Amino acid sequence: MAFPDEMRRAMGYALGVAQMGAKHPAAKPWKGEGAGVLEVVESHDGNAYRAVYTVRFAKAIYVLHCFQKKSPSGIRTARNDVELVHQRLKAAQQHYEEHHGQEN
Repeated sequence: MAFPDEMRRAMGYALGVAQMGAKHPAAKPWKGEGAGVLEVVESHDGNAYRAVYTVRFAKAIYVLHCFQKKSPSGIRTARNDVELVHQRLKAAQQHYEEHHGQEN
């Protein structure tokens, strides 16, 4: 909710497209977690915004992390953001299995 209004709307729309089973043009694979994890990339007023989500599960889309990219090392995503996505993906897997059973 801390994103600028324009970014909240853009990210919300892109995630809605994912919920409908399609891929928004601003979505691209998130490196490091394999297939089914994507990030929506948007720019606003010279800042980069990201929403990372997974479509690995048949009955749910999980938004794993939304953040303004502020990497001190240039184009590389901050390590704490990468680790947070990894942790939340594990939690999403566990949540999905508890509520929907194992994927086939």
